[in-house]
Amino acid sequence: MGMDEMFGWKEKSPQIAHRSVERSGAFDGGLAAQTQGLMAGTRVASNLGWRSVEALAVGDTVLTFDHGMQQIIEIRRRVVWIDAAQGRAGLPVVVPAGALDNRTELTLLPDQGVLVDCDAAQDMYGDPFAVVPASALDGVRGIHRAAPFQELEIIAIYFARDEVIYAEGGALVHCPATTIALDQFLAADAATYDLLGTSDAAFIAECLMREDQILASVGRVSGAAAAYC
Repeated sequence: MGMDEMFGWKEKSPQIAHRSVERSGAFDGGLAAQTQGLMAGTRVASNLGWRSVEALAVGDTVLTFDHGMQQIIEIRRRVVWIDAAQGRAGLPVVVPAGALDNRTELTLLPDQGVLVDCDAAQDMYGDPFAVVPASALDGVRGIHRAAPFQELEIIAIYFARDEVIYAEGGALVHCPATTIALDQFLAADAATYDLLGTSDAAFIAECLMREDQILASVGRVSGAAAAYC
């Protein structure tokens, strides 16, 4: 059985070139901050098909965007209660079905990295794909904040290096490596994903909305022309 049939895809998702880390700047060698992870119940593409993230175990393999099937080397779980009284900034981000090519509604932590396809990213970084925090997409394609009514179980899965995985169909979420080895950091061909800062991520989100508006306008014009003919 091929991947398209296993995961219910009509065609393969686009592949992108490996990214290289910057050689300049300080290296702290520390653990990746636990600001990422998926809510229990979120399904990801694995060697066993679509599996709820809480059902995965160390040693299982998951389909990644750049590197095919990759083995999970660590899983971290925690239960959190998010208090709406603490302010909007800490609220989860709700992604309606279809907003990021996800088949069903998806809820993400505000700092969870999401890989998006945007023409502006190509102009700015030479790559049409960029990783932005989910919070930056608030207001794009119906994506919004919402306070949960119960405790949330967060499951963070880790690989030997940074990866992007498929969630709920076509949504692409970033999974940072547990640690960054110095030799990997210095390697010219080391693949990594840089989470954009607040201002750059906001710019990408604005460009996504403008691109959607342009596509909608073109669709209306095409529809009107077809009706006229």
